[in-house]
Amino acid sequence: MIPADAPFVSRPASSFLAGVLALGVHGVFLLLLVFGVSWQTQHPAPVMVDLWEALPAEPAATKRPPPPRRAEPVKRMAEPVPSRPPAVKEPPAPKAPDIALEKKKTDTRRVAEEKRLAEAARIEAETAKTAHEKQLADQKKRELLRQMEADALSQRIAAEAAASADRAARLAEAQAAAGRRQTELARAVGQYRDLISATVRGNTRLPDNLKGNPEVRCLVRLLPTGEVLSVRVTQPSGNAAYDEAVVRAIELSSPLPLPADRAARAAFVPELSFVHRPKE
Repeated sequence: MIPADAPFVSRPASSFLAGVLALGVHGVFLLLLVFGVSWQTQHPAPVMVDLWEALPAEPAATKRPPPPRRAEPVKRMAEPVPSRPPAVKEPPAPKAPDIALEKKKTDTRRVAEEKRLAEAARIEAETAKTAHEKQLADQKKRELLRQMEADALSQRIAAEAAASADRAARLAEAQAAAGRRQTELARAVGQYRDLISATVRGNTRLPDNLKGNPEVRCLVRLLPTGEVLSVRVTQPSGNAAYDEAVVRAIELSSPLPLPADRAARAAFVPELSFVHRPKE
């Protein structure tokens, strides 16, 4: 048994024999046809005719014999024409594969596969490109966020530094103002102490037996208007007459001069620690 995929092998001897056999069969068939037609054809039998000048009288009792019947040609049965022997057909040789068709199919499949691979590669490239672009976009977004956070931090630090500097400046200004205020208050208190001391000294009648420059301290209770409520010696000088003279001078100096500024006045009201020396 020849396999279906066996390569086709030409047989020139078999083809020639088949051609000769076919020609012989056709010749036999033609001879049978010619002879059969010749056998069935018959020639007609000869006919004899008698010529009469006049018809003879028919006898009364004699019947006219019937005319001779024409012999019918004998039909001969046509001999049967021998049937044409069937041509012996050899089994068809397996067709060789159509190389061109197979090549075309192979090329078609190859082209389709290349297209599929190209499309897959394109899709993969687009996917990779999209993923890369997304990664770059995410990276840029993160960098932008970090930059914004850094800028915000820098701005916050700068704002805090500015606020701190402003607070420090305000504090320094406040301290400076407070210092100036304390200086002003101290100056005002000092001025009014000197003024009170001068006022009391002008009203003091020193005793004749006073020697040196004795110091006496008194606690003076005052009203905000400067009026003296009471005077009490807290540290006597050792000379009672001098101490009494200073007390009488303070009472005579009421109301004592006080600063109009409330903060400066607080150094005198409600109690004033007064120190008096006769030579100062």
